[in-house]
Amino acid sequence: MSSMAPGATVEVGQVIEGTVTGITHFGAFVALPNGKTGLVHISEVADTYVRDINDFLHEQDTVRVKVLSMDDRGKVALSIRQANPNAAPGPRTGGGGGGRRPRSGGGGRGGAPSFEDKLSRFMKDSESRLSDLRKSNDSKRGGRGS
Repeated sequence: MSSMAPGATVEVGQVIEGTVTGITHFGAFVALPNGKTGLVHISEVADTYVRDINDFLHEQDTVRVKVLSMDDRGKVALSIRQANPNAAPGPRTGGGGGGRRPRSGGGGRGGAPSFEDKLSRFMKDSESRLSDLRKSNDSKRGGRGS
């Protein structure tokens, strides 16, 4: 898996090791053994919600990634989460475990979203609907004259 020779071909579905070369607010760039660089989107870093990618990754970290896709322009999509389905990295904290940890109990299916993911999606949808409703009501009030 990780013993690829430089210049070797990388295929979709393959799990390999790479080095984090850059971090942005939307993901991390990972240098692959074939000389290409791929992107791990923030949603593919861990099974838990990732607010700040710097809590999970740092430049020069060596990570196992799964190749999700490659396009004609040379873009390579990667996933840390899918490369290590049972051992997703946790947030990096400086001290003695005061942070929240996801429960690792049974009952969940492999790719089923966690409660936090469902709650986050619900809150986003709810906020969006409320915003649309407010805009609609404000435009109705303003257009009729008082």
